[in-house]
Amino acid sequence: MTSEASSGSHCARSRMLRRRAQEEDSTVLIDVSPPEAEKRGPYGSTAHTSEPGGQQAAACRAGAGSPAKPRIADFVLVWEEDLKLDWQQNSASRDRTDTHRTWRETFLDNLRAAGLRVDQHAVQDGNTTVHYALLSASWAVLCYYAEDLRLKLPLQELPNQASNWSAELLAWLGIPNVLLEVVPDMPPEYYSCQFRVNKLPRFLGSDNQDTFFTSTKRHQILFEILAKTPYGHEKKNLLGIHQLLAEGVLSAAFPLHDGPFKMPPEGPQAPHLNQRQVLFQHWARWGKWNKYQPLDHVRRYFGEKVALYFAWLGFYTGWLLPAAVVGTLVFLVGCFLVFSDIPTQELCGSKDSFEMCPLCLDCPFWLLSSACALAQAGRLFDHGGTVLFSLFMALWAVLLLEYWKRKSATLAYRWDCSDYEDIEERPRPQFAASAPTTAPNPITGEDEPYFPERSRARRMLAGSVVIVMMVAVVVMCLVSIILYRAIMAIVVSRSGNTLLAAWASRIASLTGSVVNLIFILILSKIYVSLAHVLTQWEMHRTQTKFEDAFTLKVFIFQFVNFYSSPIYIAFFKGRFVGYPGNYHTLFGVRNEECAAGGCLIELAQELLVIMVGKQVINNMQEVLIPKLKGWWQKFRLRSKKTKAGASPGASQGPWEADYELVPCEGLFDEYLEMVLQFGFVTIFVAACPLAPLFALLNNWVEIRLDARKFVCEYRRPVAERAQDIGIWFHILAGITHLAVTSNSCVCCRYRAFRGDDGHYSQTYWNLLAIRLAFVIVFEHVVFSIGRLLDLLVPDIPESVEIKVKREYYLAKQALAENEALFGTNGGKDEQPQGSELSPHWTPFRVPKASQLRQ
Repeated sequence: MTSEASSGSHCARSRMLRRRAQEEDSTVLIDVSPPEAEKRGPYGSTAHTSEPGGQQAAACRAGAGSPAKPRIADFVLVWEEDLKLDWQQNSASRDRTDTHRTWRETFLDNLRAAGLRVDQHAVQDGNTTVHYALLSASWAVLCYYAEDLRLKLPLQELPNQASNWSAELLAWLGIPNVLLEVVPDMPPEYYSCQFRVNKLPRFLGSDNQDTFFTSTKRHQILFEILAKTPYGHEKKNLLGIHQLLAEGVLSAAFPLHDGPFKMPPEGPQAPHLNQRQVLFQHWARWGKWNKYQPLDHVRRYFGEKVALYFAWLGFYTGWLLPAAVVGTLVFLVGCFLVFSDIPTQELCGSKDSFEMCPLCLDCPFWLLSSACALAQAGRLFDHGGTVLFSLFMALWAVLLLEYWKRKSATLAYRWDCSDYEDIEERPRPQFAASAPTTAPNPITGEDEPYFPERSRARRMLAGSVVIVMMVAVVVMCLVSIILYRAIMAIVVSRSGNTLLAAWASRIASLTGSVVNLIFILILSKIYVSLAHVLTQWEMHRTQTKFEDAFTLKVFIFQFVNFYSSPIYIAFFKGRFVGYPGNYHTLFGVRNEECAAGGCLIELAQELLVIMVGKQVINNMQEVLIPKLKGWWQKFRLRSKKTKAGASPGASQGPWEADYELVPCEGLFDEYLEMVLQFGFVTIFVAACPLAPLFALLNNWVEIRLDARKFVCEYRRPVAERAQDIGIWFHILAGITHLAVTSNSCVCCRYRAFRGDDGHYSQTYWNLLAIRLAFVIVFEHVVFSIGRLLDLLVPDIPESVEIKVKREYYLAKQALAENEALFGTNGGKDEQPQGSELSPHWTPFRVPKASQLRQ
C-alpha cells in the first residue's frame, strides 16, 4: 500500500510539472524554486519532495518585519481507535483497519511533504484512543500557497461603508433607532488584490507575519491542501479529506475556534475579547432579537457564504413586518364580517328548515344549519379584503426581490466577491481527481481538469428520469391521502353521532393533513440522499455549480412534496364530484367535495398544519438535536478521561473542546426551510392572511437560533466565499411569478350553479366568464406593476455603480501607465515615482459588462 501511494504521488507530480511563462520581476521577495524543480500541482497532488521552505523561508523572513508567533494549530484532524476490537475482529475487518491506518499515515506524511507541521496528541483509556493531529503552516508555506490559490489580500484600508436604509430613514426623521447597537472591533474594509509574493510590501500588514493572514485565510489554505493531498493511488480516487471522512478513516476535520464564547470574568467590558465572544455577546444571545445583525463581524469569522445567508434571512424577516401587519388587519376585518355577513346569518338561523343530501349511500340526511361554525370560519378569510391583500402580497414579493438584488450587489461589492464565481473560483477537488482530461480555462488560460459537456448532459438527463420517478411517488402518496380522506369522511358520517357527522369532512381533512406531513418528512430524508449521489455523479466543475444543481433537484422534489396537497385543495377538490344521482368515484370511492363553508377554510387549515407544524418540528430539532448530540459527545469523551484516571475538566486542550461540538452541516437545510416558507406566504396567502405573521414570529426565533448554533454549538466551518445566494434567488423569482397566478385563481373561487336537471345553469357560465376576466386582469396588473418597479428600481445602487466605474477608470489608467513604462524601460519592473499602482497588476476589480447592465 505504501509503495502504491508513493508511485501514485510520483506520477501525479510528474504529470503536474509546469513552468512559469516568464518571471514577473527580476527581484523577488520570496524566492520560489527554479522552474525545473517546481512541483506545484494546483489541481492534483500538493505533496512535495521537499518542504516549500528553505530559500523561501529565508526570503520571507527578509520580506516581513516581525516573525510569526507559534500557533496551537490552524486545523485539526481526529480519529478514534477501539483497541479492544483488534482481537475480536475477523481477518477482513483487521485488513480494513490496517488499510485505514496505512492511509492515515500516508496522508499525514504527504501533508508534511506539502510543508505543514503535524503535531499529534492522544487521549487514551483502557480500550479507546482518540488521536488529534494538529496542523499548522509556516509563514513561507502560507505565502507559497496563497499565491497559488489566488487569494485576495488587502492593499489599502477604506472607511467603513456599512449602511442600513431603516437606520438612515429613522435618522432623517429624527427618531431614536432602538435596533442600532455599536459592536466593538468593527472589521475594516479594504481595496484588495490577488496575492503575489514578489509584491509583498504593497499589501497592508506585511510587516507582521502574525496577523497578515487572517484565521479564515489560513483555514482556506490548509483546507485546500487537505482536499488535494493523496493517501493512495490517485487514479483510484484515493485523494482528499472528503474521501477519508466518507470512508471513516478520520472521524472529524475542522478549523479551531478563536477561543471560548463565554464572557471572561470582567464581562463584556474586558479589554481583549476574541471574535467568537464578540459574536456571542452582540449577535447570538436571545436578548439581541431586536438589534441589527453585525454582518461584517459574521463575514470576518465565518466567511461570505454564511454572512450572505444571515443577510438574506434578516432582510426577508424585516420585509415580513409590513406583510404581517396588513395580513392581521385583513383577518380582523374577517372577524368583524363573521357577525355581519347576511348569507352566513341566514345559514346559521335556518335551524331545521333545510335537510341536505347524504354524504354517502348509507349516510343519513344532515341539516344545513349544522355547518354554521364552518361557514363562519370560512368567512374569516373569504371576503373582499382578501382580494386586495393578494394584490398587496404579489407586489410585496416583487419589491422584496428587487430590493434584495440591490442589497446583494452592495454586499458583494463591499466584501470584494463580485467576480468570484466567474474568475476566482477554482475546480472542486473531487472534480479534479475524477476528470478524465484537461483543457485551458478560457478566462485564466491555465490548464484545468475538464469533463465533456455532452457526457455531463447525458448524466443530467438520466438523473432527471430518477427525479421524475420520485415525483411520481409523491403523487401516489397524494392519491392515497385523497382516498384516506374520502374513506374517513364516510366512516365518521356513519358513526350515528349528529355532531361528528356534521364535522366528518373537517375530521378527515385534519387527520389527512397530519398524515401528509408525516409522508413529507419521511420522503424528504430519502430524496436528499439520492439527490446528493446524483449530483456527485454529474461531475460539476465548481462548488457553486455543484450546489446549484443539488439545490434545484431537491427543491423540485420538495416543491411537489410540500405543495401538492394545498394545490389539490385549492384547484381540484370539489370540482369532480358530480351531483345528486350522478356522483363521480375514484377506485369505487366517491370523490371528495368541499364542505358547506367552502374549500378555502380547508386550504387555510392545510397551510397552518404543514407550515406551522413544520416550523415547530424544525425548531424543536434545531434546539434539541444539537444539544443532545453535543451532550452525548461530551459525555462519551469525558467518560473516557475519567476511566483513564484524569479529571473530566482537567487541562482540556482547545482541540478537545471543539471536538465535543456538533459538526456543521452547511446552509442547505436553512435556505430550504426559508424558501418553502416564502412559498407558503406568497402562493396561498389568499387562503390564510395570518401566514406572514406566523412566518415573522418564526424568523425572529430562527435568526438567533441559527446564530447560536454557529457560535456556540457547531464546530467552526471552513470559511467559504460566495457572491450571492446562488440559485435560491432564481427559485424565489419563480415562486413569485407562480404566486401571482395562484392568488388570482384562489381569490376568485365560485361554487357551481346547476339547474333541476343537474346541468350547469346560465349563472354558472356568466360567473365563469367573470372569473376568467378577473384572473387575466389581475395577472396583467400585477406583472405590469412589477415590470415598472423593475425598471424604476436599479439592481445596483447608484452609489455602488459610481464606485465600480471609478475603479474601472483607475484600472484603465494603470494599464496605460504600464504600457508607457514598458515602452520606456524595456519592461523592467520599476515603480513610477508617485504612483501607488503596481505596473504588473492592478488593485482594482474590473467589473464585468453584465454586472454594469444589472
